[in-house]
Amino acid sequence: MNDAVSTMKSRNILVLGAGELGMPVLRNLARRAKNIDGARISVLLRASAVQSDDPAKRRDVAEIREAGIEIVVGDLVNSSIDELASVFSSYDTVIGCAGYAAGINTPMKLAKAALQSGIPRYFPWQFGVDFEAIGRGGPQDIFDAQLDVRELLRSQDKTDWVIISTGMFMSYLFEPEFGVVDLENSEVHALGGLENAVTLTTPDDIGVLTAEIVFFEPTIRNEIVFLAGDTVTYRQVADRLEATLGRPFSRSEWTVPFLMEELANDPQNMMRKYRAAFAMGRGVAWGKAGTFNEREGILVTDVSSWIEANLKPGRCNA
Repeated sequence: MNDAVSTMKSRNILVLGAGELGMPVLRNLARRAKNIDGARISVLLRASAVQSDDPAKRRDVAEIREAGIEIVVGDLVNSSIDELASVFSSYDTVIGCAGYAAGINTPMKLAKAALQSGIPRYFPWQFGVDFEAIGRGGPQDIFDAQLDVRELLRSQDKTDWVIISTGMFMSYLFEPEFGVVDLENSEVHALGGLENAVTLTTPDDIGVLTAEIVFFEPTIRNEIVFLAGDTVTYRQVADRLEATLGRPFSRSEWTVPFLMEELANDPQNMMRKYRAAFAMGRGVAWGKAGTFNEREGILVTDVSSWIEANLKPGRCNA
């Protein structure tokens, strides 16, 4: 790889999306960019999002503008690879924060556009689990699509890539629809078994850490960077709910056969795909030791602190 790419620094950065993860990433990139000569942050948004009357979207757009972030209007779903590559080519770094809502084929489409554009550095949407440890052919087909993206990025040597593995978004574990934590009935349903573990990180912490990784020196390149807000077993989740909320929680196990049968009965159900994949217990948890946040001494939110801030009566921010 030529020296111009390997020693390159991210200064003209385009973030794709401004949702649950995109906003914390933008917020922290803009904060860090103020102290870095020549650093500029832009975000690609759909025209409908920029013009929306929805109060939450209006707040986000106002915050983006107040932070000095340039808004670029575009459409990740409806634009062609050629069109996206043309947009990306104006930047030296593109960071994918659009998530899976854009569809299972979008990560590969964006990766192809990034490589075609010739940008020096690309952060794909891979903010999740260790897809390689999980392997192919599991219950969540999105994970296979992410492995395809990794293979494409590794097959070339013109664009540096950085993958940030975060585990599950911490709030997702407590989503009623996910079913692991049933606050109303004070129950925890362990995916696969009570001793199965899961790594959790808040989007706010991912935003802070992503900004640090983007501007880190020496430049991080062609590497998977692991983060962890907390790594806990489902038994420990129940223990921490009890300790923080001051009431007992029952514990039960949703076994792999049970979850696979549920999925077979509703094979397109995204939540059931995730439950079954996490129940397998592979690639969804790693220790905090050796993570980027631990090595750099950056404080992150653990499960007990999240429960205290978001679930405790009188403290609810959720």
